[in-house]
Amino acid sequence: MDWGTELWDQFEVLERHTQWGLDLLDKYVKFVKERAEVEQAYAKQLRSLVKKYLPKRPTKDDPEVKFSQQQSFVQLLQEVNDFAGQRELVAESLGIRVCLELAKYSQEMKQERKMHFQEGRRAQQQLENGFKQLETSKRKFERDCREAEKAAHTAERLDQDINATKADVEKAKQQAHLRNHMAEESKNEYAAQLQRFNRDQAHFYFSQMPQIFDKLQDMDERRATRLGAGYGLLSEAELQVVPIIGKCLEGMKVAAESVDAKNDSQVLIELHKSGFARPGDLEFEDFSQVMNRVPSDSSLGTPDCRPELRAASSRSRAKRWPFGKKNKTVVTEDFSHLPPEQQRKRLQQQLEERNRELQKEEDQREALKKMKDVYEKTPQMGDPASLEPRIAETLGNIERLKLEVQKYEAWLAEAESRVLSNRGDSLSRHSRPPDPPATAPPDSSSSSNNSGSQDNKESSSEEPPSEEGQDTPIYTEFDEDFEEPASPIGQCVAIYHFEGSSEGTISMSEGEDLSLMEEDKGDGWTRVRRKQGGEGYVPTSYLRVTLN
Repeated sequence: MDWGTELWDQFEVLERHTQWGLDLLDKYVKFVKERAEVEQAYAKQLRSLVKKYLPKRPTKDDPEVKFSQQQSFVQLLQEVNDFAGQRELVAESLGIRVCLELAKYSQEMKQERKMHFQEGRRAQQQLENGFKQLETSKRKFERDCREAEKAAHTAERLDQDINATKADVEKAKQQAHLRNHMAEESKNEYAAQLQRFNRDQAHFYFSQMPQIFDKLQDMDERRATRLGAGYGLLSEAELQVVPIIGKCLEGMKVAAESVDAKNDSQVLIELHKSGFARPGDLEFEDFSQVMNRVPSDSSLGTPDCRPELRAASSRSRAKRWPFGKKNKTVVTEDFSHLPPEQQRKRLQQQLEERNRELQKEEDQREALKKMKDVYEKTPQMGDPASLEPRIAETLGNIERLKLEVQKYEAWLAEAESRVLSNRGDSLSRHSRPPDPPATAPPDSSSSSNNSGSQDNKESSSEEPPSEEGQDTPIYTEFDEDFEEPASPIGQCVAIYHFEGSSEGTISMSEGEDLSLMEEDKGDGWTRVRRKQGGEGYVPTSYLRVTLN
């Protein structure tokens, strides 16, 4: 079925319907345009968001980029940025393939529709003009018939009137004949006009308007088909980017699975490992030595509190850097301002960079030499002398870089030795017990010999030996007799092994049970008795004491 046959009399209906179809096409174009703007704004906001959270520092200078968490986050941001790019492609595809093309097509449809309806209106106007002419000829024929009939009656009346002259009768007959002739001509004209109008009307309703309506139907169907295809472009634009978006989402999933907590912990160690040895135990600072203690039977006196011990104690406190406020460091070329391990890494990086630059300069020198040889063999290609400045400059750079490589190699060797030394010190410090007290064990003869006490004070000002160097007696005068109390005042257990090689001391084994004979008087030494016999002084820090 077609419009020309079924809707031959619905000109206004078809006019409204085709206009509605074009309005719907324009409405869809406007919708897609706004949809593209939404996609564009969405992509722009995503890109701004990614830019906001991307690292501001260059990757080379950012230590955080070494962590898998940061790498995964950056990869996630990059995938989101790629996702935003796909949204931009959707917006671009909708803008070009739908908005521009359908808007252009809509204008073409409007022009075609206008042309068809103008043609239909012209046909209608022609038919209406023919009908008006028909009506005019019809009214003329009717008027002429009435005039002819009136003239005939007048002539007949005069002919029967005895008072009418012959001339009047003849004139009335001539007038009636003329009117009758005019009526006949009007009749013929009306018949011809009627025949012409019927022909035009048949052509209008059975040929001309059906053709126009069929053209409008074809136009409207083409418009509807194109609009349906435009509907499909909306989903097609999405389907085109689905594979890439799927890869973006897969990349986000891979980034999430790439977080390695154990590796990040190791990276943190590599980044911030200082290489310093752990601080040693603090020495006991005996401030009671400044007091004038009264000699007792159980103690031979306390040595002086020496200024050098105070200074050493101050130096010991100063070395406990993790617990103090760090001063502002001055950056040096050999990175000595950094901890040993970090210094070694930075020197290694600088050495690798210098070696790469050196290799590059040497490659350039070889290339210039080959070019110079070519110029010497074929002078028309260039002047060999023109390469001399560049060769000289390259040689200068090579010499400079070699010197820098040697300098960094020396610094690196020194830093590595520092790291190994600190590592060994740390292991040895934590594998042996704390050092004995800086003061020597008391002399038991001090209560009866003041000169011996004075000698002890003088010898105590000497540097205390370490445990490994205790073969030399700390005191030159020491009485082996002790004024023993009636019974032990407590019990104690040896925490560490102690080799009592100095005079007045006694050896003990780790875990050995001992009897406490005299408490520490503030000098770091305690007098004990072994179960198998023997009595002497041992470091208080080597004991776990329990008083009775």
